[in-house]
Amino acid sequence: MKAKVVDQLPNGLYRVRLENQHEALAHAGGTAGANSAGNFVRLSPGDLVEVELSPLDPTRGRIRNRVTFAAGAKSAAGIEGS
Repeated sequence: MKAKVVDQLPNGLYRVRLENQHEALAHAGGTAGANSAGNFVRLSPGDLVEVELSPLDPTRGRIRNRVTFAAGAKSAAGIEGS
């Protein structure tokens, strides 16, 4: 699910606003793949990211990667707003 970073919190947590306008807490990285290889990229408020939500607690999730959009595609993402 695509989301927009709203706030950066301590300990690698981020508050993100999802496509359906709900907010969730998400942490960056994963246990396998490129994220664990030291390719950590610091996110800042306003960045668009792809989030994997927990099936047990939909208010928590993991940031899988940063989303890059072509020109003009941000408004199509449905995440515009404050």
